[in-house]
Amino acid sequence: MKTVSSAGTEYPIGKILCIGRNYVDHIKELENEIPSSPVVFTKPSTSVVYNNGEVIIPPYSNNCHHEIELAVLIGKICKNISPEKAFEHIAGYGAAIDMTLRDVQDELKKKGLPWDIAKGFDTACPLSDFMPADKVNNPGNLDISLSINGELKQSGNTSLMIHSIQQLVSYLSTVFTLEKGDIILTGTPAGVGRVVSGDRLFGKISGVAEINVTVKISKGEKNEK
Repeated sequence: MKTVSSAGTEYPIGKILCIGRNYVDHIKELENEIPSSPVVFTKPSTSVVYNNGEVIIPPYSNNCHHEIELAVLIGKICKNISPEKAFEHIAGYGAAIDMTLRDVQDELKKKGLPWDIAKGFDTACPLSDFMPADKVNNPGNLDISLSINGELKQSGNTSLMIHSIQQLVSYLSTVFTLEKGDIILTGTPAGVGRVVSGDRLFGKISGVAEINVTVKISKGEKNEK
């Protein structure tokens, strides 16, 4: 069983609930429509890879993208809570990279099929440890960035989210019972792009968390620049 830690406490990872299309600039770069309610998909706990680990691009893709995100760790069970109560149920904040097989996702979307295999493959969720929630003064105003081999690729701020952290926790609690150890990935700013074997990814939520991973490819994969 995979776990994450916050303030010395280990949390078995439960559901990983991910939010798509939560930054306008990212929606525009992928030419998608702005949603009226949160777009939700999931990743299994087996997709988590820890700091200084490796992202392994599977052989059925040749276009894997990076998406840096603020991760929210749920600290206690909740169901049907209001946005005003959301922060009471958050244990910590961290950095995550939503690795996405864009070619696979696009093809499945065209067919009207689910795209779990584009988002939930092993190592698809690099994840940092979590800063305790009471140590983060304003999670709704955090700089978020990702660099590849030292070159800045993504830069934004959590204040630019369409749906705020409170709104996301409240909304998700109406669909799922949120439990201790569940993790919410809150969406990514613009600048997503392809990674290839040997790339070194460095994601950062300023003053909160950092995540470092290296990209590799499965044997036989022609993932070339």
